[in-house]
Amino acid sequence: MKSQISSALSDFFFEYETPRQVLVRNRRVGVVCRLIQLGVLAYIIGWVFIYEKGYQSTDTAVSSVFSKMKGVGYTNVNGSERVWDVADYVFPPQGDSSFVVMTNYIITEGQKMGKCPELQGKANCTTDADCEGGSFKRQMTGSCVPATKTCEVLAWCPVENDHNIPDPPRLMSAENYTLFIKNSVTFPLFQVTRSNLVEGIDNAYIKKCLHDPKKAPLCPIFKLGDIVKLSGFKFETIAKEGGAIGIVVDWTCNLDVDIKHCKPTYNFHGLYGNPTETDKARASVGYNFRYAKHYLDGGVQKRTLHKVFGIRIDIIVQSLARKFDIIPTLTAIGSGVGIFGVATVVCDLVLLYLLPKREFYKNMKFKYTDTQAQHDSESLGLDTSVYYTLEANARQAQDTDRSNDPDSEAGSSENEASKK
Repeated sequence: MKSQISSALSDFFFEYETPRQVLVRNRRVGVVCRLIQLGVLAYIIGWVFIYEKGYQSTDTAVSSVFSKMKGVGYTNVNGSERVWDVADYVFPPQGDSSFVVMTNYIITEGQKMGKCPELQGKANCTTDADCEGGSFKRQMTGSCVPATKTCEVLAWCPVENDHNIPDPPRLMSAENYTLFIKNSVTFPLFQVTRSNLVEGIDNAYIKKCLHDPKKAPLCPIFKLGDIVKLSGFKFETIAKEGGAIGIVVDWTCNLDVDIKHCKPTYNFHGLYGNPTETDKARASVGYNFRYAKHYLDGGVQKRTLHKVFGIRIDIIVQSLARKFDIIPTLTAIGSGVGIFGVATVVCDLVLLYLLPKREFYKNMKFKYTDTQAQHDSESLGLDTSVYYTLEANARQAQDTDRSNDPDSEAGSSENEASKK
């Protein structure tokens, strides 16, 4: 038992095993092997390294966005002139990455809490019985107003009439408003910080530039009409009932080159808009909201209700930075080397199971162990040394057969020589 343990330890520490290599001279198998290896090599170089950039590590940015609208609007409704500045038409006014620019509105002035008839077409009635049952959109009192033939409601009176949306939009001048976007990004993994005010964008340039995808792609000042146009909408149509537009600031940077080449690109997308363009199948289109300004008039609380139609702008920052890293590089190379083993597996299957000479190749590829040889010699009644001699002679004869094998390079050469 002790000797067996010592022998096992000795074999473990002082012996080395290596796979047996068999050189097969077969044109068809050789071509299949090289084609598979060429395909694997093209995959590693073309897809992993060039397209997917598997030699680089990636990081996304932490970003902040500041926005500022500029411009003055003018309206003349029933002889009442008014000028609208940024404080009047931008909601909220803090300069966030998501805000609304008012382009149309309905104002209901002098509302106070009380009882008044509902609008015609919403709660029609002939008797008080038609007005029982609680509330419609407003709290009903249970009385029918004969003059209007509508139910009486408890609400802010007079009730808002928003059946007819002003057309053309009252703030068509909003098309000439300008939007300034200031954006900064930080890639924590690479400790890189960039701003959309890149090299060459200074105060003098900002004062005179206006964004154009071809002529001034880095200018951070955008005309509202151009934003709507680039997003696929018509300004007059979207201004009537409102809509939403996404401005995507894309930071895709290769940090293996000079940092000055890390610059943003701007893309514009119409998110939802109006019934005559992309929203034909929707039941509710446009974008609107209400807000009220309360005041006291002779001790009575009143309010002015505004229904605002506007363009909602969402500034979205997308980022992806890449830089060379030895770890993903080695991982990609190791994976590629492992895939090369597919060629060996396929060629072995062809050799051992598909070719006419498959038994010949099996005998060349596999070698019996000593235990098997001893078993075979005992079954034949031969001495082990005699068995090995016979086996060597058989291998020599197989080598001779291989030279005559028409599938092999050597066999083909000898056949051609004999024909000559």
